Amino acid sequence: MLELVPVIAAILIAFSIGSNDTSNAFGISIGCGALTFKRAIALLGVFVFFGILFHGQMVMKTVGKDLVDLNILIISLALLSSSLAIILTNWKKVPVSSHQAIVASLVGSAFAFGKNINVQTLINIVVSWFVSPFGAMVLSIFIYTILERVLLKKPLFKVEKYLKILLLISGIVIAYNTGANELSTALGPIVYYNLLTSLHAALLGSVLLFFGALMLSNRVIETVGKGITRLDAFSGFSAQFGAGLSVLIFTLLGMPVSTTYCIVGGIVGVGLLKSVRTIRFQFIKKIMLSWFLTPLISFSVCYILATLFFV
Repeated sequence: MLELVPVIAAILIAFSIGSNDTSNAFGISIGCGALTFKRAIALLGVFVFFGILFHGQMVMKTVGKDLVDLNILIISLALLSSSLAIILTNWKKVPVSSHQAIVASLVGSAFAFGKNINVQTLINIVVSWFVSPFGAMVLSIFIYTILERVLLKKPLFKVEKYLKILLLISGIVIAYNTGANELSTALGPIVYYNLLTSLHAALLGSVLLFFGALMLSNRVIETVGKGITRLDAFSGFSAQFGAGLSVLIFTLLGMPVSTTYCIVGGIVGVGLLKSVRTIRFQFIKKIMLSWFLTPLISFSVCYILATLFFV
């Protein structure tokens, strides 16, 4: 019976990621009017499933096997507390990294139980959290610069047509990465603890993510799509695709990185290229505060709960 708890917790995480991460994949497209909300959610669910199935194993292994020695209590505590943190921050319209919440919660619980923590793996993960948003920013600037030279030579009606297609492609890349990286982070512990097979985890996770996106994702889409800087389809594609490439690189390295902060890094990069004055720094400060507080609070909550009730 106890083995059902981490599975239920993983379902809550998938629902929470859906409520938060539609903004990563299609928030820019929705914000600039290139894609409707319902179509975005449908695309998200499909490509998240493919991402988990085809490229999720590398991140699952890092989180579910390499990071800490797991038991049922550690998995349950970490995933339940992470899902609550993600849902609460989503209601506050703040994009939050589920990776930070899950990794910090696993480490906090393992530390309380006296379980082995792979320090080198943890360092690699934390370093990737810093590097990946800056990588997204640099890639987005590069993509914007190249596209500006190519597309400005085309007639306006052709440019608009191309950009709609490019935005769709970049959104699909982000959605795929959400499955391969973001959701695989949550599913890794239950897959490597043999509670679910990879296929069952992919099916269950993508379905619950779909419903989370359908019910709650509108709030965060407002922040990512419009809150940081004003985006058109041209700059939107550059930000999304740069973020998608950055996440994909770290996914192939097995590092759980945040699509949320990579897409924010991409948006900031494009905003800086256009004009510093176009960036709304109050939103950046809000997001940065979440970036620092999420792992700290997640670690502390899991450590305290484990110490008080289970150790």
